[in-house]
Amino acid sequence: MDILQAIGRYQPYTPEEKVEKEVVLDLLEKRGKQILYRTSPLAHVTAAVMVFNPERDKLLMIKHNILGTWACVGGHADGEENLLSVAKKELREETGVFDAKPFSEEMVSLDILSVMAHYKRESYVPNHLHINATYAFFAEESVRLSIKEDENSQVAWIPVNEMEPNCKEKNFVKVYKKVIEKIIY
Repeated sequence: MDILQAIGRYQPYTPEEKVEKEVVLDLLEKRGKQILYRTSPLAHVTAAVMVFNPERDKLLMIKHNILGTWACVGGHADGEENLLSVAKKELREETGVFDAKPFSEEMVSLDILSVMAHYKRESYVPNHLHINATYAFFAEESVRLSIKEDENSQVAWIPVNEMEPNCKEKNFVKVYKKVIEKIIY
Protein backbone atom coordinates (compact mmCIF):
# COMPACT_ATOMS: atom_id res chain seq x y z
CA MET A 1 0.00 0.00 0.00
CA ASP A 2 1.44 3.39 -0.93
CA ILE A 3 1.76 6.26 1.52
CA LEU A 4 -1.21 8.23 0.20
CA GLN A 5 -3.49 5.18 0.56
CA ALA A 6 -2.16 4.34 4.04
CA ILE A 7 -2.63 7.87 5.36
CA GLY A 8 -5.95 8.29 3.54
CA ARG A 9 -7.30 5.12 5.17
CA TYR A 10 -6.12 6.09 8.63
CA GLN A 11 -8.98 6.89 11.02
CA PRO A 12 -7.83 9.62 13.43
CA TYR A 13 -8.12 8.62 17.08
CA THR A 14 -7.93 12.12 18.57
CA PRO A 15 -8.91 15.61 17.40
CA GLU A 16 -5.17 16.37 17.17
CA GLU A 17 -4.64 13.43 14.82
CA LYS A 18 -7.48 14.68 12.61
CA VAL A 19 -5.71 18.02 12.15
CA GLU A 20 -2.31 16.37 11.69
CA LYS A 21 -3.72 13.99 9.07
CA GLU A 22 -5.02 17.01 7.11
CA VAL A 23 -1.60 18.69 7.36
CA VAL A 24 0.17 15.53 6.18
CA LEU A 25 -2.21 15.07 3.23
CA ASP A 26 -1.69 18.73 2.29
CA LEU A 27 2.08 18.29 2.53
CA LEU A 28 1.90 15.18 0.33
CA GLU A 29 -0.18 17.09 -2.21
CA LYS A 30 2.28 20.01 -2.29
CA ARG A 31 5.62 18.18 -1.94
CA GLY A 32 4.72 14.80 -3.35
CA LYS A 33 6.81 11.80 -2.53
CA GLN A 34 9.87 13.95 -1.80
CA ILE A 35 8.87 13.70 1.86
CA LEU A 36 9.68 10.00 1.76
CA TYR A 37 13.36 10.96 1.76
CA ARG A 38 15.35 12.49 4.59
CA THR A 39 16.81 14.84 1.98
CA SER A 40 13.52 16.71 2.45
CA PRO A 41 15.05 18.89 5.16
CA LEU A 42 12.00 20.38 6.86
CA ALA A 43 9.80 17.26 7.11
CA HIS A 44 10.14 13.63 6.11
CA VAL A 45 8.41 10.32 6.76
CA THR A 46 9.32 7.81 9.44
CA ALA A 47 7.72 4.61 10.68
CA ALA A 48 7.79 3.27 14.22
CA VAL A 49 6.74 0.00 15.78
CA MET A 50 5.59 -0.71 19.30
CA VAL A 51 6.05 -4.37 20.14
CA PHE A 52 3.93 -5.80 22.96
CA ASN A 53 4.31 -9.19 24.61
CA PRO A 54 1.20 -11.45 24.26
CA GLU A 55 0.02 -10.47 27.74
CA ARG A 56 0.21 -6.80 26.66
CA ASP A 57 1.97 -5.79 29.87
CA LYS A 58 5.46 -5.19 28.42
CA LEU A 59 6.93 -3.24 25.52
CA LEU A 60 10.10 -4.03 23.60
CA MET A 61 12.22 -0.88 23.75
CA ILE A 62 15.71 0.23 22.81
CA LYS A 63 18.10 2.57 24.61
CA HIS A 64 18.55 5.12 21.80
CA ASN A 65 22.12 6.38 21.37
CA ILE A 66 21.39 9.89 20.03
CA LEU A 67 18.40 10.59 22.26
CA GLY A 68 19.91 8.94 25.34
CA THR A 69 16.57 7.46 26.37
CA TRP A 70 14.44 4.36 26.07
CA ALA A 71 12.29 4.44 22.94
CA CYS A 72 10.36 2.18 20.65
CA VAL A 73 11.91 1.15 17.35
CA GLY A 74 11.62 3.35 14.29
CA GLY A 75 13.35 4.85 11.33
CA HIS A 76 13.22 6.80 8.10
CA ALA A 77 11.23 5.67 5.07
CA ASP A 78 14.20 6.43 2.78
CA GLY A 79 11.98 6.28 -0.30
CA GLU A 80 9.89 3.24 0.72
CA GLU A 81 6.16 3.93 0.41
CA ASN A 82 5.00 0.86 2.32
CA LEU A 83 5.38 2.12 5.87
CA LEU A 84 4.49 -1.26 7.40
CA SER A 85 7.53 -2.66 5.55
CA VAL A 86 9.66 0.17 6.96
CA ALA A 87 8.44 -0.67 10.48
CA LYS A 88 9.26 -4.38 10.01
CA LYS A 89 12.72 -3.55 8.63
CA GLU A 90 13.50 -1.25 11.55
CA LEU A 91 12.33 -3.90 14.03
CA ARG A 92 14.67 -6.49 12.49
CA GLU A 93 17.61 -4.08 12.24
CA GLU A 94 17.36 -2.51 15.69
CA THR A 95 16.34 -5.50 17.82
CA GLY A 96 17.05 -8.62 15.76
CA VAL A 97 13.37 -9.62 16.02
CA PHE A 98 12.10 -11.39 12.90
CA ASP A 99 9.21 -13.26 14.47
CA ALA A 100 6.67 -10.57 15.38
CA LYS A 101 3.07 -10.44 14.27
CA PRO A 102 1.31 -7.18 13.40
CA PHE A 103 -1.73 -6.15 15.41
CA SER A 104 -3.10 -4.85 12.10
CA GLU A 105 -1.83 -4.04 8.63
CA GLU A 106 -2.98 -0.46 9.34
CA MET A 107 -1.04 2.15 11.30
CA VAL A 108 -2.26 2.68 14.86
CA SER A 109 -1.05 6.27 15.17
CA LEU A 110 -0.21 9.15 12.83
CA ASP A 111 1.77 12.03 14.29
CA ILE A 112 3.90 15.01 13.37
CA LEU A 113 6.88 14.96 15.74
CA SER A 114 9.45 17.69 16.32
CA VAL A 115 13.05 16.56 16.16
CA MET A 116 15.65 18.76 17.80
CA ALA A 117 18.92 19.53 16.04
CA HIS A 118 21.65 16.99 16.67
CA TYR A 119 24.76 15.38 15.19
CA LYS A 120 24.61 12.01 13.49
CA ARG A 121 27.81 10.39 12.29
CA GLU A 122 29.60 13.71 12.81
CA SER A 123 27.15 15.58 10.53
CA TYR A 124 24.83 18.31 11.76
CA VAL A 125 21.10 17.59 11.42
CA PRO A 126 18.96 20.73 11.89
CA ASN A 127 15.58 20.91 13.63
CA HIS A 128 12.94 19.20 11.51
CA LEU A 129 9.67 17.26 11.59
CA HIS A 130 8.98 13.54 11.34
CA ILE A 131 5.71 12.53 9.73
CA ASN A 132 5.46 9.36 11.78
CA ALA A 133 3.28 6.29 11.25
CA THR A 134 3.28 3.91 14.21
CA TYR A 135 2.38 0.22 13.93
CA ALA A 136 1.76 -2.28 16.73
CA PHE A 137 3.19 -5.81 16.81
CA PHE A 138 3.22 -8.76 19.19
CA ALA A 139 6.19 -10.98 19.99
CA GLU A 140 7.09 -13.55 22.62
CA GLU A 141 9.45 -12.33 25.33
CA SER A 142 11.63 -15.38 24.63
CA VAL A 143 12.48 -14.07 21.15
CA ARG A 144 16.20 -13.62 20.54
CA LEU A 145 17.26 -9.95 20.80
CA SER A 146 20.29 -8.15 19.42
CA ILE A 147 21.66 -4.63 19.66
CA LYS A 148 22.41 -2.40 16.66
CA GLU A 149 25.42 -0.68 18.20
CA ASP A 150 25.40 2.36 15.92
CA GLU A 151 21.81 3.13 16.98
CA ASN A 152 21.18 1.65 20.41
CA SER A 153 23.03 0.39 23.44
CA GLN A 154 20.36 -1.90 24.90
CA VAL A 155 17.22 -3.80 23.92
CA ALA A 156 14.83 -4.90 26.66
CA TRP A 157 11.25 -5.68 27.59
CA ILE A 158 9.99 -2.79 29.74
CA PRO A 159 6.77 -3.08 31.78
CA VAL A 160 4.10 -0.88 30.17
CA ASN A 161 3.58 0.97 33.45
CA GLU A 162 7.32 1.85 33.51
CA MET A 163 7.43 3.20 29.95
CA GLU A 164 6.82 6.83 30.89
CA PRO A 165 9.51 7.17 33.58
CA ASN A 166 12.01 5.45 31.25
CA CYS A 167 11.33 7.65 28.21
CA LYS A 168 12.63 11.23 28.37
CA GLU A 169 11.09 12.27 25.03
CA LYS A 170 7.68 13.75 25.88
CA ASN A 171 6.59 13.73 22.20
CA PHE A 172 7.17 9.98 22.15
CA VAL A 173 5.43 9.41 25.49
CA LYS A 174 2.29 11.06 24.09
CA VAL A 175 2.30 8.70 21.10
CA TYR A 176 3.11 5.64 23.22
CA LYS A 177 0.27 6.36 25.66
CA LYS A 178 -2.18 6.73 22.79
CA VAL A 179 -1.12 3.42 21.23
CA ILE A 180 -1.13 1.64 24.62
CA GLU A 181 -4.68 2.85 25.15
CA LYS A 182 -5.71 1.44 21.77
CA ILE A 183 -3.97 -1.92 22.21
CA ILE A 184 -4.60 -2.65 25.88
CA TYR A 185 -7.96 -1.12 26.61
